Amino acid sequence: MTSPTLVLEDLRYPIGRFDAAAVISTRAEQIETLRLFPLLLRAAVYDLSDAQLDTPYREGGWTVRQLVHHIADSHANAYIRFKLALTEDNPIIKPYEEAAWAMLPDSSLPIDPSLMIVDGVHARLVALLESLPEGEFECTFQHPERGPMTVERNLASYDWHARHHLAHITTLRERMGW
Repeated sequence: MTSPTLVLEDLRYPIGRFDAAAVISTRAEQIETLRLFPLLLRAAVYDLSDAQLDTPYREGGWTVRQLVHHIADSHANAYIRFKLALTEDNPIIKPYEEAAWAMLPDSSLPIDPSLMIVDGVHARLVALLESLPEGEFECTFQHPERGPMTVERNLASYDWHARHHLAHITTLRERMGW
């Protein structure tokens, strides 16, 4: 029998936890994930009702609506972090309280504005990443909690982040029969 802790872990991390040391996908594959992500996200939330958007992906987790708004917030922050790393000497970035942001009133709005943010951020991010010479992927920023982060590692992290949250939505749809 599967333990409740294992089931919760599977629901919380449906593709597993991010492990920078275990990343096997190529840079080109990671960029392709970011290119396709806006379309895949739109397909995952296509035709969901407000009641479905307000369903948590797991007990105690965010709703699908909050996930979509979180993705817009997070990926916009990631884009800025990439640009800071590429234009400054190891800048210190500002982390943010994701859970607190997810509880702000704008997280209850319709998801279309956040889907448009994801479309725009990803179009620009992919164009930026594809234009970088090899050495630029070693540029860094300083995360106050995680230490130095290269552009390369941040790319791997956001490849995972996109697939992670997409899986939250798609596995919920499968479980609920939507």
